[in-house]
Amino acid sequence: MTADAVRAMLSATLDPGWLAGQRWFRAKRRSVIAVEPHDLAPLDDRGGWLAVVNVSYADEGEDRYLVPLVVRGHELREPEDGDGAWRSLARLMLVGGELIGSRGAFVFTPTATADSLAPHDAAGLEALAERRLGVEQSNTSIVLGDQLILKLYRLLEPGENPDLEVGVFLTEAGFAQTPAIRGSGSYLPDDGASRAVSMLQPLVANEGDGWSWALAGLASGGDGVELVEGVATIGAVTEQMHAALASDPGNPAFPARSATAGERAGWRLGAERQLDGALDVVSDETKARLQALSPAIRDRFAALESTGSARATRIHGDYHLGQLLRTGTGFVVIDFEGEPARPLAERRHPSSPLRDVAGMLRSLDYAVRTAQRAGGGLADPDGWLARARSAFLSAYGRLDSDDGELLAAFELEKACYEVRYEANNRPEWTWLPLDALERMAA
Repeated sequence: MTADAVRAMLSATLDPGWLAGQRWFRAKRRSVIAVEPHDLAPLDDRGGWLAVVNVSYADEGEDRYLVPLVVRGHELREPEDGDGAWRSLARLMLVGGELIGSRGAFVFTPTATADSLAPHDAAGLEALAERRLGVEQSNTSIVLGDQLILKLYRLLEPGENPDLEVGVFLTEAGFAQTPAIRGSGSYLPDDGASRAVSMLQPLVANEGDGWSWALAGLASGGDGVELVEGVATIGAVTEQMHAALASDPGNPAFPARSATAGERAGWRLGAERQLDGALDVVSDETKARLQALSPAIRDRFAALESTGSARATRIHGDYHLGQLLRTGTGFVVIDFEGEPARPLAERRHPSSPLRDVAGMLRSLDYAVRTAQRAGGGLADPDGWLARARSAFLSAYGRLDSDDGELLAAFELEKACYEVRYEANNRPEWTWLPLDALERMAA
C-alpha cells in the first residue's frame, strides 16, 4: 500500500477521543481540537508503518506523538503481538538503518556494544516472540523472547532524551546495576531538532519490581527484618548510581560540583510552585488542611536556597521502588527519563542527589500506607518505616551535617507533588501525601 493511501486511512481513523484515552497521552487536562498526520514512513514489507501525528490544543499549543501502525487488508491499527513490527524496530536498532518519510526521517543507531547482544541477525530476531507489556506508563514497552526489551517514546520531544543519555553514560561508566543500552532510534524532522523514538536493552531476568516486592513483604506480616535488609541494599545501589553519575566531572552534561546560588534559588522556587499547584487542585477539607500547613512547609523550603554546601549532579529524577527490578542478587535501576510532567530540558538539569533520596523515602512511606489500606501490613508499620529509612540512609552514607534540612525540604516538595498527582488522577488517595505533609511539617 502506498504512503498516500495509508495517510488517507490514518486521517479518517484518527480521533481525539481515542488519543485522550491512551495511557501514554500526557495532556489529558488539555482540550484537543485536532489530531492530524504529520509524517509517515514504511517500517517493513509486512505492512508496518511509523506515523508522527500532530496534536493541536485549544490553548494554541501542539505536540507530536509516535503512532506505530500495521495495515491488514483495509484495516489500519496499532501493531499486535505477532505482527512483526516490534521485531523490525529491534533489528533496525541493532544493525542501524534509516526510514525516510515525507517530512523527515527515522534514524536508528546501534551502540558500540550492540554486537554482544544476540541475536541481531534477521533470522534470529524472527524467532523471538513479541509481548507488549500492559503496565501503566507514559511510554510503550515490548519484550522480545526472553532476551530484549524495546521501549517506544510516544511523546516526541525535541532535544536529547535523558533516558537514553543517562543510560549510555552509566553503561560507559561501568555501572552494572542498570541494563546497558544496545541501540536507539530518533526522528529527525525537516523543521526542527531530533526527537527520541525508541531504545533497546537486554531483558533483565527479574522477580518483579521493587514496589511489588515491598508490598508482598509488608503484607506477609512479621517483623519485616528481611525487607529492611533489602532496603539497605537499595541504599547501597543508590550510592553507587550517584557515584557513577558524578564520575566524569569534565563532561559538561554530567557535572559534579557545588550548586550555584541560582540553582539553589531555583530549587526553592520549584518547591514553592509544587505547593501552590497542590493548593490549586484540592478543595474543601483537604484544601483547608493544606492551607494550615503551608506556612510551616514554606519555612522548611528555605533550606533549599540557604544550604551553601549542596551538590549538583545529574540524577535519576523520578526515583521510587517501581524504578527498581528485583533480581536474584539485588536490584537493578531502570527508567532515567525523569518525572514526565516536567519539561525535557528541565529533566536534564543538574540537581541535588538528595532529590532521588527523598523520592525513595517517600516511596517507602507509600508502600507502608498502601499495605495498611489493603488491610494487611506489619504490626508496627511506623516502627518498620523508621528502621527502613535508617537502613537506607546508613547504606547510602553520603549525608553530612547540612544535608538533613535539605533532605527534609526535598521530601516535603515530593509530597506536594504527590498531592497534585493524586488529586488529578486518584482523588481517593490524596489523604496519603497529605498525612505525610502533616507529619513532616510538625
